[in-house]
Amino acid sequence: MCSPEPINCFPVLVNILSNTFLRLLNSTARLRVWSKLFYTGENGELKNYIFFGLFTYLLVLAAGLPPLFAMSNVEDYKVKSTNC
Repeated sequence: MCSPEPINCFPVLVNILSNTFLRLLNSTARLRVWSKLFYTGENGELKNYIFFGLFTYLLVLAAGLPPLFAMSNVEDYKVKSTNC
């Protein structure tokens, strides 16, 4: 009923549970759930778009973190706090 891949088990479980609840409520409707990967083909342009988007996001994140730590240290210096 369920293949060894975990990505296929959840839709099967949802299908079984929802149809069971529908039967308990005396409904004649039935749900059919299937699992299909969203990205099935090789598309180099899409891979490049995703890669450069994530790369740009990481660069912005990496550029913003050092000033955050520096400002924290400056604030600690101003109030003359010490770590015990």
